[in-house]
Amino acid sequence: MSNQESDERRRFSRIPFDATAHLNSHKGELHLNCHVIDISLVGLLITTPEGWLGEMSDQYAIDLLLDNGQLVIKMDAEVAHIADNTIGFHCTHIDLDSISHLIRLVELNLGDEALLHRELAALLL
Repeated sequence: MSNQESDERRRFSRIPFDATAHLNSHKGELHLNCHVIDISLVGLLITTPEGWLGEMSDQYAIDLLLDNGQLVIKMDAEVAHIADNTIGFHCTHIDLDSISHLIRLVELNLGDEALLHRELAALLL
């Protein structure tokens, strides 16, 4: 694990979150209804979908479906780690509406406003 990954793990809380995501790789690989394990302000962890062929650093467009698909958080992400039937993605781009929804989601689940402000400040570094 690199120092940057280690630092991010300390700065960004992972929130257990039961949700569904759609993955679309820049190579054309598509996986629908993937199980999300947890999220953070900088990425997400999913269960490896059946037939997944991705590799480290592969680029994906990810749709995180909330409220039975009524709300979608869209992000571009790259594969950051692969282990034990899970895939971790690091967010490389997210639009303003999506980050607003993600911040609200994290805020509701952290239950600690000071921690949220510290994590938001870390995003700016």
